[in-house]
Amino acid sequence: MSRPMSRPAGTNSDLCEGHFSGKAGHSNHPHLFAIKVKLIHSKHAWGKLKNVFNPNHRHDEPHEKEIDAWREEIANSHRYKSFAPETVGNDVKWYVDGRDYFWAVSVALENAKEVVYIADWWLSPELFLRRPPSEAKEWRLDRVLKRKAEEGVKIFVIVYKEIAQALTCDSAHTKTTLEELCPRGNPGHGNIYVMRHPDHDPFLHGADMTFFWAHHEKFMVIDHKLAFIGGLDMCFGRWDMHQHPLADVHPEGVANEIWPGQDFNNNRILDFQNVNDWKQNHLDKTKYGRMPWHDVSIGIVGPAVMSIADHFVERWNFIKRDKHKRSPKRPWLQLRGIPDDLAGVQRPTFPVGGYYEHPLHSPDEFNLENRGPCEVQIVRSSADWSHGLAHPETSIQTAYIDTIENAQHFIYIENQFFITATGGKQHPIHNQIGRAIVNAVTRAHNENRKLRVIIIIPAIPGFPGDLREDSATGTRAIIDYQYKSINRGENSIYGQLQKEGIDPTKYIFVFNLRIYDRIHTTDALLNRQKETGVGYRELQAANAKDVLGAKGAAQDDSSSSSESSILDSAEESRMAGRRKLFEEDMDSASHAHNSVAKAAMKGSKPLTDETWDDGVDQEKMDFFQEELYVHAKLLIVDDEKMIVGSSNINDRSQNGDHDSELSAVVKHGPTVSSLRKQLWMEHLGLLPAQELEGDDDPNAQPPGHGGNRCEVDPLVEDAMSDELWNAWTSQATTNTEIYRYLFHPDPDDCIKTWKDYDTFCPKRDKVPTGHIWNGGDFTTEQVKEELAKVKGHLVWMPLDFLKDETMAEPGLQVNAITESIYC
Repeated sequence: MSRPMSRPAGTNSDLCEGHFSGKAGHSNHPHLFAIKVKLIHSKHAWGKLKNVFNPNHRHDEPHEKEIDAWREEIANSHRYKSFAPETVGNDVKWYVDGRDYFWAVSVALENAKEVVYIADWWLSPELFLRRPPSEAKEWRLDRVLKRKAEEGVKIFVIVYKEIAQALTCDSAHTKTTLEELCPRGNPGHGNIYVMRHPDHDPFLHGADMTFFWAHHEKFMVIDHKLAFIGGLDMCFGRWDMHQHPLADVHPEGVANEIWPGQDFNNNRILDFQNVNDWKQNHLDKTKYGRMPWHDVSIGIVGPAVMSIADHFVERWNFIKRDKHKRSPKRPWLQLRGIPDDLAGVQRPTFPVGGYYEHPLHSPDEFNLENRGPCEVQIVRSSADWSHGLAHPETSIQTAYIDTIENAQHFIYIENQFFITATGGKQHPIHNQIGRAIVNAVTRAHNENRKLRVIIIIPAIPGFPGDLREDSATGTRAIIDYQYKSINRGENSIYGQLQKEGIDPTKYIFVFNLRIYDRIHTTDALLNRQKETGVGYRELQAANAKDVLGAKGAAQDDSSSSSESSILDSAEESRMAGRRKLFEEDMDSASHAHNSVAKAAMKGSKPLTDETWDDGVDQEKMDFFQEELYVHAKLLIVDDEKMIVGSSNINDRSQNGDHDSELSAVVKHGPTVSSLRKQLWMEHLGLLPAQELEGDDDPNAQPPGHGGNRCEVDPLVEDAMSDELWNAWTSQATTNTEIYRYLFHPDPDDCIKTWKDYDTFCPKRDKVPTGHIWNGGDFTTEQVKEELAKVKGHLVWMPLDFLKDETMAEPGLQVNAITESIYC
């Protein structure tokens, strides 16, 4: 199939040369021709409004039906009916938690030479890819992208356009900030393109709308040579280390903060607010810890990179067609080797925005073949609203079901949610991953074969509010669906196995993760606040303004001499003096560590040996615990095969016509097993604590820059060993009992009714969330002695939590219309 020539990237002509443009016969009257073009575009724009009343408008014309049939034929020829084929010869590198991932991304972006694709649910331009921020100002995401755009790199970004009343991610701020990084007349202008989707007003662009579903993918393609894909959004709250510190108070100097401004967050206490003002934070660091974040992503160099690029280009052209067909600021993208029709490229009589063909380099310059030992196939959840597909693609769910049903030894799942069905009797839940687990366990039981299904999910979904409050109705609905998926009712996984005479507790094990820390709020710090009249929160705000920048990366800090900047300068000078007054002599008075989370990890000083500056009672009340939020979307089976990506285990991610998702199916024993061992060592506390610096860590480098390093503890070598399993379950039991004894966290198995809840778990107005339940019952030494027994982060999931209550009461929030939102 012949392909028309593309105009060079970077030209700004609205009309594509080498292509019929309608100019013939108008050379003497260009203004008349321009009027003609505008009238035709206006006619088509108004004509689009009829699409609002024709839900099949993308698939009802003969050429559209031909493309739909072509796409279906291709998918049917691939495993799992995916748009993408199985590929071999890939180098795959895994990343556990944010420090490694974001450091690797920073290296890869800095090396970009041609083109960057980014697709994200939420993107925070002010995110620091390296820490501490005070020493890594040039590694703020917007500054990196600005630097690359000025060097001539083309950057294409797709972000989910949220419903502002429901979510706080502010994609409008993301778009505006990125597009203004390189103003007109400056280097890099016109090299950053951003599109948001979907719209929620059908008349805004004459396009389709959706209220309920989101673009949930998190991936990046750089120069069509490497890609990142997984669970980590490029946004606030995701950067973390293996020891998962909760505390970020620094009496010796606030410049040592790791999470400035909005980046310090605890969703269970307070959701993000006004993220366009990235410097402020309403959560008091001196009283509360952050919510730690556990996640997994991978990097790829090899043929699968082009499958990810293909998905991005299709999405870009789909949004271009629906929202920006007549916008000169957003070009059509072509991908060499992919026919324009399949890539969604359109060629109207008067094209606007031009056509960019990628990759820019020739195939001879960089060969993606034979880069590594891994077999990789990209799978997705996509539909008409999200991708312009005539029929929803559910290749992620198909891959999950096939992989689970064929398990021989173990099934290991880490996921943000676990909502699934075992058949057709669990309305409104439809995905059949639960049935696949039942089938795998039943087969193992009938064959008298050992099989373990290990599931790790969050203790409570990451939404703010006490579960006893009306505002938490939606959160309770999610929890209710999860319990009905796992062990409550005859159609749950447990119920279906019990129906077959199988004891599910011998095969299926569900865990959460939890961590403690000590907030470095000393008597000296509290007294200094009183003496100086300067609150630590003021210092936080001043430091955030310093490291994050008052004006943003889009402007030159030295370019403004307005009255407002003079006032800002005066205020900054005043605050600098107050900050100096506060911090004077505090360094010499501060000897304790700012975080003791590493005490639960390998090779660290026992908690009982950790010193404190002053105020024994204050130290006791500074201990804080929080669930370690599991955001990974990971399946590992038999140390041979894994699925990593953005897809949760729920209908939103798995059904194809709900949220859009992208994941990778990876097959290669050594790569898969090394990730499993790394994760299990972290959960058991067998990994050493991480440092902020990642330059010399091979696990923090991009794919193609050496493989992963996994110094395996012999205990985790054999996934099915009894010694490992005994250590795993006994440590989970120890950790669970200690947290229950000291903190009374929710959820817990002793809470079976709302009355039990009030008896066991204090209301937030009595005991601050996360702190010691009844400090008067323990000495500081006793608290330390107990917490010193905690190793790693494993705790048992309380499967009896509120089992005697109705958790999802029908009402305004949860009803026949809205119930599918929560599952």
